[in-house]
Amino acid sequence: MKFLGIIPARFASSRFPGKPLVDIEGQTMIQRVYEQVKKSKKITKVIVATDDQRIASEVRSFGGNVVMTSETHQSGTDRCAEVVSHNREYDVVINIQGDEPFINPEQIDLLAACFENPQTKIATLVKEIETSEELFNLNIPKVVRNVSGEAIYFSRQTIPFLRGVNQEQWLEKQKFYKHIGIYAYQADTLRALTRLPVSRLEEAEALEQLRWIENGYAIQTAVTTHETVAVDTKEDLDKILKLFFNK
Repeated sequence: MKFLGIIPARFASSRFPGKPLVDIEGQTMIQRVYEQVKKSKKITKVIVATDDQRIASEVRSFGGNVVMTSETHQSGTDRCAEVVSHNREYDVVINIQGDEPFINPEQIDLLAACFENPQTKIATLVKEIETSEELFNLNIPKVVRNVSGEAIYFSRQTIPFLRGVNQEQWLEKQKFYKHIGIYAYQADTLRALTRLPVSRLEEAEALEQLRWIENGYAIQTAVTTHETVAVDTKEDLDKILKLFFNK
């Protein structure tokens, strides 16, 4: 089975414009993500998908693969679908966030392992929530899974709700999972997903994966123990520098 790793990257981020090109101790963020993905034991090829020539030039400067994609894409999923339409020799596409410069390659391999089951069409990662701060943070999507490890629902609210239990005790009484935003899809499934219209649940929660569930697609999950650190703001970048470089 051939796995294609795609890193969607755009320059015009509302909260942190130009963040793929920000310097992190001598390397741009996009280079750090690219190099981490290359360490995966499963990925056959890595491609950055962008609509910005500045990002494309940077990727070429460090010897990376880059594909220019349409400026009209609404999501990284759409950008990945355009790339795979020209790379049809790959069985599975793994969509890696371009703002996680220290993503652990083992997470990518764990996600790829979900496709050892030929029934898997879409897969993603989850991590057990360990603190009340995360549990009740509306910016952190939570996920409820069935006995087969498939996602039943994603929400920014804390799910499941524990009736009759004080919130201070929720973590003692129940396992809760947060979503780790890395996806993998069978190539044909990815192309089909981009033809689906925006759904009501997706609009309500602002979570793209609910469109897939609402249209009957099963999303297999795997549980990672590795934390991910995304850079959404300049403050996040400061945290990264302190965490990894003691700055």
